[in-house]
Amino acid sequence: MFSQKCREFSSLLVCLCVFVFASGQENVWVKLNDFLGGKRERGVAFSINGYGYVGTGTDTAEVVWADFWRYDPSSDSWSQIAFMPGPARRDAVSFELNGFGYVGTGISAHESSNGNVLSDFWRYNVTTNEWDSIAPFPGNQGGGVYFSTGFSVGGKGYVCGGKTGVSSYSSELWEYKPTNNTWFQRASFPTGIRYMLSSFTIGEFAYVGFGATQDVYKRDLFKYNPGNNQWEQMPDLPGNVRASATTFVLQEKGYVCGGNDGGLLDDLWEFNPINEEWTLKAYYGGSERKNAIAFSINNQFAVVGLGKGYSGKKKSLYAYYPSSFVSLNQSIYSAIQIFPNPGKSNIQFRNLPCDLERIECLNSQGSMIFAFDGIPNSNAFESLPSGLYYLKIYCTHLKLPDVKTLLIN
Repeated sequence: MFSQKCREFSSLLVCLCVFVFASGQENVWVKLNDFLGGKRERGVAFSINGYGYVGTGTDTAEVVWADFWRYDPSSDSWSQIAFMPGPARRDAVSFELNGFGYVGTGISAHESSNGNVLSDFWRYNVTTNEWDSIAPFPGNQGGGVYFSTGFSVGGKGYVCGGKTGVSSYSSELWEYKPTNNTWFQRASFPTGIRYMLSSFTIGEFAYVGFGATQDVYKRDLFKYNPGNNQWEQMPDLPGNVRASATTFVLQEKGYVCGGNDGGLLDDLWEFNPINEEWTLKAYYGGSERKNAIAFSINNQFAVVGLGKGYSGKKKSLYAYYPSSFVSLNQSIYSAIQIFPNPGKSNIQFRNLPCDLERIECLNSQGSMIFAFDGIPNSNAFESLPSGLYYLKIYCTHLKLPDVKTLLIN
């Protein structure tokens, strides 16, 4: 058995809720099951209580949808939930606020000239699987908006920028206060009109930028402080200008993935708000795309997918695992392989260290399913339901366990 020191160190990692994502799965993409709603772009997404929620957008026939789906990471599976009321739409906004999902605005047709710009807003209750209407978005004098960005910070929701018509745009920022179901106008986006912009929230601040001013793509980023209603410019993204990029937050860092700069992009950039620096990370696991969706699960990994690529709309999704910490064992463990992966029967291990002590199998929530003192039997995993699992690998002379991902199909 592994030493008491290893046990104490492992317990510390559990308390920090990062042990599942140790050196074996740093800064990597893992393919997930496809979206059951089919190929889709221009949809919205949010996550609540460890589940992802995705809906609306347009399909390959340019049909606009109001359906919604729930993603369960424990089984890597999708299930349909209640349709969003109101018109079907694309280019809406969404955010999570106080345990509810909020979705609103957008446009009701694939062709802007044929659609209605929308101002209605809806709140989704994950417990009852029901939608309730809230106060409509008052921006654009109540005329609605699309191609905006939505975010929540400080217990309030926000909608910023967007298009108000075929050739008209907005710089407005509006704040939604759920306690009295009221919207308030706040300081406009600092550089003027902007649409196809992106945003993410870290701590008490929101970060908003990129997108386009009419046809000029941007790479700038601004921090919004809701406490004093002021904007502060951050360092520009070092990569390409872009619009329709996808964003998410993991472990107090913001991420920007893909988008459109006239062509399509697949780079992933990390923003550290402490030193206000950008770092280029792993390129997206799938093909280049714009108008994708993203959501984070339990601050541990993010799911990015759907959108439109060079070959058309997509239904594929990939999970991104950040660099939680750099293991002292990284050079030793890097050669370990598990195959077939995905798989279910005859699971084999290759390049295990000679002083292997123990392998533990955990589910996607970090709970141990079973453990082996030594190499597991090749058919030990046949009884597991489909889903994502983690194998913690211990060796006698090393402090830190390695963690490898195993996808059971």
